[in-house]
Amino acid sequence: MITPRFFTDVINLYLPEPNASLTNGILFGIQLSKNTLFYEAIKKTGLLHMVVLSGTNITILGAILGSLLGFLHRRLAVILIICAIVIFILFVGAQAPIVRAGVMGVVAELSILYRRKNLAIYSLFLSGVVTGLLFPQMLGTLSFNLSYGATLGIILFGGTKSTSSFLWKELKPSLAAQLFTTPLIFWHFRQISFIAPIANLFTGWIVTPVMLFGFFAAILGKCNFYLGLPFALIEFALTSYLVFVIHLLGSVPYSFVQF
Repeated sequence: MITPRFFTDVINLYLPEPNASLTNGILFGIQLSKNTLFYEAIKKTGLLHMVVLSGTNITILGAILGSLLGFLHRRLAVILIICAIVIFILFVGAQAPIVRAGVMGVVAELSILYRRKNLAIYSLFLSGVVTGLLFPQMLGTLSFNLSYGATLGIILFGGTKSTSSFLWKELKPSLAAQLFTTPLIFWHFRQISFIAPIANLFTGWIVTPVMLFGFFAAILGKCNFYLGLPFALIEFALTSYLVFVIHLLGSVPYSFVQF
C-alpha cells in the first residue's frame, strides 16, 4: 500500500530544511526531529499542533473534493468524499486526531446528504465513541486528548460574529483551543508558551494555503518534476514565512516557561 513516504520524497526534493519537514508535518503528520533548533522554536511558540494531523486536513480535503465533484449527483458526490476520507485515514495511518476528525467529516457529509443541519457537539461526541470502540488504546493518548480538547474549545467558545474584526476572528478560535489544551500540555510537559496566542494569530491563516500548494506539489511532482515545480515554489515562499515567524517569536525572551 502507498504510504506518506511516496510523496514526502517529492517534497524533500523540492524544498530545503526546515521547509520540507514543516510541509511534511502539516500534510502527513510526519514528526519533526526533536534534536533541532527549529523543533525547540516551534515548541516555544506553542505551534506543535500545526505539524500533527488534525481536522484541518479532513476539512480541506472535503472542501476540495466538494468543489471538484459539484457536477455529480449529491448522493454520489458524498459517497466519493466519504471514501476519500477513509482512504486518507488509511494512507496517513489511523492516528488518534485523524480518526476523530475523519468521523466528524463523515458525519458532516452524511448530514449534507440527508439535508440535516450538522451539530458539531454531536459529531464530536460520536467521533469519540467510534474512536473508543475501534481504537480504545487511543483514548488515553496525549494527541487524541489535545485534538479533542482543542476542537471542543473551538466549538464552544471559538465562534465569532460576522461583524467581528479580522483580528478577533483570527485570535478567538486560537484562544478557545488553548483554553482546553494548555492544562493538558502543562500536565504532561510542565511547560507553558505565553506567546502562543500571538504565534497562532500570525500563522493560523496560512495553514490552508500551505496544505493546498503542498498537496499539488506532491501529487503533480510525483507525475513530473516540472508539473509540480510552480506549486513547490509557492510552497517554499509560504513555508519560509512560517519558518521566519517561528524563529522570530521563538527567540523572544521569557515567552516560554518549563518547570
